[in-house]
Amino acid sequence: MTNSNRHEVQLSAEQIQSLWSAARSAQSKAYAPYSRYQVGVALLDENGDIHSGCNVENAAYPQGWCAEASALSAMVMAGASRVSAVLLVGSGSAWVTPCGGCRQKLREFAGPDTPIYSASAQTLGPVHTLGQLLPHSFGPDQLDSV
Repeated sequence: MTNSNRHEVQLSAEQIQSLWSAARSAQSKAYAPYSRYQVGVALLDENGDIHSGCNVENAAYPQGWCAEASALSAMVMAGASRVSAVLLVGSGSAWVTPCGGCRQKLREFAGPDTPIYSASAQTLGPVHTLGQLLPHSFGPDQLDSV
């Protein structure tokens, strides 16, 4: 395995606060009339810019999309291609982490050492790496060997 996707990022308190604010702002715009579980995500890209997204539900449940997909779309549309850090905030008192599908979506743009900050509606929780949340993942580097 190459180290080309390694992102050992140390975020400053100011960067974490900026990600928190962006994720909370996105969360307030979530469209979640069915689950009532609003999620906001903020991504820090390779240029130091922040991109946010929220979940958008649909009456035909599988047709909705997660906050991570919204944020990744915004990041790509802005011309960035790498995720350096992620902060998720969800409704309620439990800390939220990306669902399985979003872990794989993040893997397309982030390396195994990318920090994923979990948060509840009120507090910042634990920090995991993407590799901890999605061990032995399949990513772009596997296709480089073809």
